[in-house]
Amino acid sequence: MMHAAIVLLVLILTYFGMAAGRIAWLQVDRTGIALLAVIALLAGGQMTLDDFGSAVDMPTLALLFAMMIISAQFAESGFIDLCARTITRTSGGSAVLLALTVAIGGGLSAVLANDILIATIAPPLIAGALARGLDPRPFVIALAAAVNAGSSATMIGNPQNILLGAMGGLDFWNFIAICAVPAMFSLVVVFVVVWLQWHRRIDSGVPALANPLPVVTHPLDRNQTIKGAVAILALLLLFLTPLPRETGALIIAALLLANRKITSRTMIATVDWPLLLLVACLFAITGALNRTGIAAQALAFLIDYGLLPSSLLLLTPFALVTSNAIGSLPASMLLLQIWQVPPSHVLYALSLLSSLSGNLLLSGSLTNVLIAERAERMGTRLSFADHARAGIPIVLASIGFAILWLSLIDILPLTPPPLAPTLPP
Repeated sequence: MMHAAIVLLVLILTYFGMAAGRIAWLQVDRTGIALLAVIALLAGGQMTLDDFGSAVDMPTLALLFAMMIISAQFAESGFIDLCARTITRTSGGSAVLLALTVAIGGGLSAVLANDILIATIAPPLIAGALARGLDPRPFVIALAAAVNAGSSATMIGNPQNILLGAMGGLDFWNFIAICAVPAMFSLVVVFVVVWLQWHRRIDSGVPALANPLPVVTHPLDRNQTIKGAVAILALLLLFLTPLPRETGALIIAALLLANRKITSRTMIATVDWPLLLLVACLFAITGALNRTGIAAQALAFLIDYGLLPSSLLLLTPFALVTSNAIGSLPASMLLLQIWQVPPSHVLYALSLLSSLSGNLLLSGSLTNVLIAERAERMGTRLSFADHARAGIPIVLASIGFAILWLSLIDILPLTPPPLAPTLPP
């Protein structure tokens, strides 16, 4: 009993810390908080290293790592920089620039790791907007929202989709059939909302820093870009075969690492290792909860009271609240530990709704935080209010359409089924 109470307390403190953003007075982010929790469980004898290893879902980590390597190929080849230059150097007006930001950001996020994409495209995009005398904030907001929306279209678009797809055995092409239409609608919503809110102020510009941080750019290497495009095409073709997705992705990543021009050290250094560590630690923490039996008790409670998120009426607020409180990835991992065999249609809907929900607040997704941090380093501060002013209507419209779409294609019922009557003893 004491063992279960300690594990539950550690999990609650971990998720509370991730919701708060960091431990007060310490520079400890979500990854650090999760790592400290794992160490606490190990030190207290609540978990062993063998427990840690058995709790981690290696196919999820392998696929996530491989997608980062494939994305690094596009970053190091200069293709993502070319996309940023295409946006900022177009001869069109600010509306064209904004539309290109949404289209390119949303399109790339569907097949590339979002953290690597953001780290590469955001700085030159911000610098290009400043160079043209434009206020970078609407482009920053549009890029963040477009990446969140675009990544909802595919099973490899973001970490929580990779997690849900790998652990739920979701079909890659069925995922696109279900989620692509709401994702594209959301991209249109992003452009319309940001343009309506900023079109009268977008040309006003903002004061630039006296000594702005230099922007690291990668010159375009056509051969390496073609190699990256072939890698993506080969990956998609492998998804049509019986070969496990993570194995196919690792094969593609290995071929890219065997590069005569870009060193493997450079490619591996681009990988977001803190994110991989966060995923591994969360597997361990939620796995410890499962071993105590608390997860099974929680599942029984949800079933008895009709609170299992198997309908849009319950799944939507769950995705909306948890994505903006603790993050969609930690929330998805916790749900999968409590409800270990959810129907596939619940996972498709959860992937879509949680990705779109990340646009609500500045803290709603890692993408938003990464872009805001890079913008501030370049002298452009994106306030919580600036983001929420656009994020709230974007999410309301996007989620509303997603609910309608999922209802029309009969993925999930709108309301939960009635509770079975309780027989008297």
